[in-house]
Order: sequence, then structure tokens, then C-alpha cells
Amino acid sequence: MKTSQDKLVSIAVLKARAGMREHLRRALQRLIAPTRREPGNLDYVLFELKEEPGTFYMREAFVSQTALDEHCATDYFQAFVREAEGLLAEPLRLIFLEEVSPSA
Repeated sequence: MKTSQDKLVSIAVLKARAGMREHLRRALQRLIAPTRREPGNLDYVLFELKEEPGTFYMREAFVSQTALDEHCATDYFQAFVREAEGLLAEPLRLIFLEEVSPSA
């Protein structure tokens, strides 16, 4: 992962509505490649909770709040937001993290 002093690291928690697990997975996977090409993106990795299929976690890191805001304004992310209402059992939750381990 690239590094930056002002980076924002977060975990997005997304729970699929009943019967929408695969639809949500595909919608999230469509975000990965274009997001990774954004100049302000440092990390964008999708996970699914083993004990709770249909609960996804997207680990995200951006160089700054501005880069995150620009990501949220992209056409492909806005398309996901419009689609997500029918896919999510509850609103997306974004958990911001602060790195406390020493840099490598």
C-alpha cells in the first residue's frame, strides 16, 4: 500500500438485503478497478464476512479528505449510491480508522 501522512483510512460496512448478496457483490466489484486508478486512492479492497455471508467490508484509503470527496463525486460511485438503496438492508456505515502502529 502507498503511504501518505494525511491519509484517510476507513472500513465501509455494507449488508445485503435478503436475496441481494450476489447483486451487491457485483456492484461493489465494479467500483474496485476505477477507484484504484484514482490519483488519490491508496487502497481499495473488498472482503466478505465469513460468518455472515452478504456482509461486505471495503477497506479504503485515500491521500486526503479531498481525495475521498472526489471519489464520492465520481459517476461510477454515484451510480452505485443510486443502486445501493435496493441492495442494502441498512445504510452503508463508514468507520474511520487512525493508524497507531509504527510505519514500516
